[in-house]
Amino acid sequence: MPEVTSISATIPALPPLPVDESLALSVVIVSFNTRETLRRCLELLQSELDRISPDRISPDRLNPDRLTGVSSEILVVDNASTDGSAEMVQHSFPAVRLLRSPVNLGFGGANNLALGASRGHTLLLLNSDAFLTQPVLPELLPLFHADPSIGILGIAQLSRDGSLQPSARRFHTLWRDACMMTGLAERFPRNRLWAAVFGGLDRKWANTAHPVDADWLPGAFLLLRRSLLDTIGLFDERFFLYLEEVDLCHRARRAGWRIVYRPEFSVLHLGGESAGSVNAALDAPPSHQVVLWRMRSTLLYYRKWRSRETRAAAALELALYRLRWLRNRWSSSPARRQRARHALQLIALMRQAWRDTRGGRLSPPRPW
Repeated sequence: MPEVTSISATIPALPPLPVDESLALSVVIVSFNTRETLRRCLELLQSELDRISPDRISPDRLNPDRLTGVSSEILVVDNASTDGSAEMVQHSFPAVRLLRSPVNLGFGGANNLALGASRGHTLLLLNSDAFLTQPVLPELLPLFHADPSIGILGIAQLSRDGSLQPSARRFHTLWRDACMMTGLAERFPRNRLWAAVFGGLDRKWANTAHPVDADWLPGAFLLLRRSLLDTIGLFDERFFLYLEEVDLCHRARRAGWRIVYRPEFSVLHLGGESAGSVNAALDAPPSHQVVLWRMRSTLLYYRKWRSRETRAAAALELALYRLRWLRNRWSSSPARRQRARHALQLIALMRQAWRDTRGGRLSPPRPW
């Protein structure tokens, strides 16, 4: 098990493997106990890749005489699953490059494992619960390559019911986090003036039919340039779960790359729906762990990027949880008393996260 590491430690670099110019695209999928969703994801992905015409992919990088050799590769990292996911990939998708980890490396560590082994000059990070139900890549790849200033590109992420998930985000600040946690951001989300002041992390007013530059994009679907990773390095593995892509985009922006959101393309992402069950099942120990991972990553992120505000970020969450507890503790409603118990659990978890990370200064060992 890795030792506790300082948040100022070195970012892993992309290994100097030779890039295969005949590989236009490397798709990386990380899976942890998602056998059936992974199966559907791979089926739809393969169908999508079969639609791509070679002459539409990166003509600026490939010799036209070699376009017939353009191809792609799919790499799946199994993060120590116990549901037979790895065996399913081996049996049903023999062409997929399967990388099996004996321990759960987290999102960033598992992606780093595959990125270091990939050979394509364009990289797509795709969640195992993200489904390409509509043609995306044949049109998106040429747009991506047409503008070399774009380092990371994302698309609209839709829930099962077709509703739009937060897909173009802004960096964390105390004010934006407070607006999200207090509900101010949701009062008038489509009002540009309100959203500019109280909009929290989301850019809902910008989710139109037009591309927009964002601070960061969710990791369920991310197109990356290999030259970007050559410049800024891989994911910071001290973020075991949550905020890994935020940190990556932060480093990309600081290095001068653009982060672009294209809302005219979309992917079905089931994760947005499943995440909503975390708070509802907060009494369950696994959910405790998910919330604790989020809190640890929040403190690590603030210490890394907004160091002077780290203690205030923890104090903000604690204050809001205490107010929730005071508001509901004496209620005659069972549901409100349940919320009061949850608030006490959240207070305890934030205090533990502060101890575990020593105020955001150290990343605890993984797997946590």
